[in-house]
Amino acid sequence: MAAGPTPGGRAGRVVRRLRRTLLAVLVMGAVVVPVAAAAARPRIPAPAPATLAPLTVSTLDEAYAANGANAAEASRMAADRGDSTRAAADRAMAESSRHFLSFDGRGPGQAVEVFGDLAEADRVAILVPGSDTNLETYDRFRAGALSLHERLGPRTAVVAWLGYEAPRTVSTTVLTTDRAEAAAPRLKGFIRELRGVVGEKAPVSLLCHSYGTVVCGRAAQDLDVHDMVLVGSPGTGADSVEALHTSARVWAARGADDWIAGVPHTRADLFGTTVGFGTDPVSPDFGAHVFAAGGVGHSDYFTPGSVSLDNLARIVLGDTSEVTRA
Repeated sequence: MAAGPTPGGRAGRVVRRLRRTLLAVLVMGAVVVPVAAAAARPRIPAPAPATLAPLTVSTLDEAYAANGANAAEASRMAADRGDSTRAAADRAMAESSRHFLSFDGRGPGQAVEVFGDLAEADRVAILVPGSDTNLETYDRFRAGALSLHERLGPRTAVVAWLGYEAPRTVSTTVLTTDRAEAAAPRLKGFIRELRGVVGEKAPVSLLCHSYGTVVCGRAAQDLDVHDMVLVGSPGTGADSVEALHTSARVWAARGADDWIAGVPHTRADLFGTTVGFGTDPVSPDFGAHVFAAGGVGHSDYFTPGSVSLDNLARIVLGDTSEVTRA
């Protein structure tokens, strides 16, 4: 008499089937909202990005001025089209106190902002945001960069890198690596440019949040950073730190109230498309240095006074023996 499937084997198949079903529902249900939103609101025109000299210490001020002027022009164009929300967002970025290494007001928009003195920084942190980050929601991303810089101190610089078109949370693109594949070469190119300013003297840490961890995972190979930190990650598209092919020290954390814990950390082939991002970065199988994030939710890792922000700062500052582990 042939032996039947073991309970454990049957349970495993049920779990995998449920995961695939959930991913299918997410894909099918994600189509309507973004398409309707795109139809309801036309893209606001903006000037092409400023043409800049190669990034060096001597060209920093030139880049800041050119991108500020570009943001001001984008604000005027948005106002002429009657988009007061975008006009206000662009106008704020055009303020003389802001320092942008790049700015593109077209479509959802992209921007790379510096906090601190990049040319004199002893340590540099680059923040890579997740889904739903664009010029109109940029302030919440900026707030996290400001909080981190205040926690790090004056001898550091923080770069808020919105250098790609982030997917919407409710969309098909947020379930695939497509946007991350397009973003990865840009991130790698930016870090190479950044070395033209900071040289090799300043360790660079890459702090990646949510879908931004997928971007960092795709850019990881041969990336010139000292530490790579993954917070609130749905997965990186790789099954382990080894599969990232990076020389960086890889860290991971997830807050106790982060809803991303309920997202299946798996990959599945649905309708000819691979969706999902594989192994959970905080799992032992992934192999990252897992640190404590306290009780923060998905959008709260950079909240002042939080366990997560304190540990992120310790990693950037090189005080890794002080990092509290999960």
